[in-house]
Amino acid sequence: MTDKAASAKPLAVAIMGPTASGKTAAALRIARERPVEIISVDSALVYREMDIGTAKPTADELASAPHHLIDIIDPLDSYSVMQFRTDTLRLVAEISARGSLPLLVGGTMMYFKGLTDGLDDLPTADPGVRAAIEDEAARIGWPGMHAKLRALDPVTAERLAPNDAQRINRALEIIELTGKPMSALLARRAKPELPFELVSFALETPDRSVLHGRIALRFDQMLGDSDDAGIVAEVARLRARGDLTPTLPSMRCVGYRQAWDYLDGNIDRAALRETGIIATRQLAKRQLTWLRAMPGRIVVDFLGRDPAGKILGHLQGLQK
Repeated sequence: MTDKAASAKPLAVAIMGPTASGKTAAALRIARERPVEIISVDSALVYREMDIGTAKPTADELASAPHHLIDIIDPLDSYSVMQFRTDTLRLVAEISARGSLPLLVGGTMMYFKGLTDGLDDLPTADPGVRAAIEDEAARIGWPGMHAKLRALDPVTAERLAPNDAQRINRALEIIELTGKPMSALLARRAKPELPFELVSFALETPDRSVLHGRIALRFDQMLGDSDDAGIVAEVARLRARGDLTPTLPSMRCVGYRQAWDYLDGNIDRAALRETGIIATRQLAKRQLTWLRAMPGRIVVDFLGRDPAGKILGHLQGLQK
């Protein structure tokens, strides 16, 4: 009997990777070979009405295997790491009980980390401290606040975009309240034991230029040939609802905030394309930074021959 069998824990598999690395294609290929149910690990795919800019799987793709945590909330709402962890623990148990393999697929590394490392016991929000940070940000901008965070907590700053107001504010708030960087506080906490065995695969490649090319191609496909189609039309429809603002987490997703700026007349179409591609590259860089810090992952070169086949081969070896 193998150690895996002796543990009596169900198996779950994670397919992680930066944007445009082929995670969905790999998952669907695996779904053709064995019974799986796919749990999305993507903070943008949770939103309804946001299909183009999130590269949401097509209707045919969604029908090819059961999918979870896609189209579950309105863009006006938010979905936390705590909610993701709670939902995923439940889903893995249910999928395993049905005799299928839970396949966790996506690139929201904070979700993966929250699942495997547990939730933090950091101090609760302090409205006064947050207001003071926002006042300073109004003077020097969020990139300036990001530079301040980099001096105080470079580990956390490396994982955040310079305009990620919500998370920069939280990281600076924790430093103000505790006198310690968030990264140091998180490093001290004890990891919980998951009720399942999680084997994690990371789709990566040493050739960053190819990834950049894929990102540019994908953004051009999202943009389309005119404002009447593609992500611009999608954001225009969302704006027409009248209840969404560019400060909401949904509208801060990469591509959506740039399209909002374009519709506001702040940038032209060429700048929309340029800033959208740059923002997506920055997202991929942060995702790779998270991945490199994840111990025990099995790296699969997504530019190599049949990456999904390599994952299947690893799984067959594990279950012998």
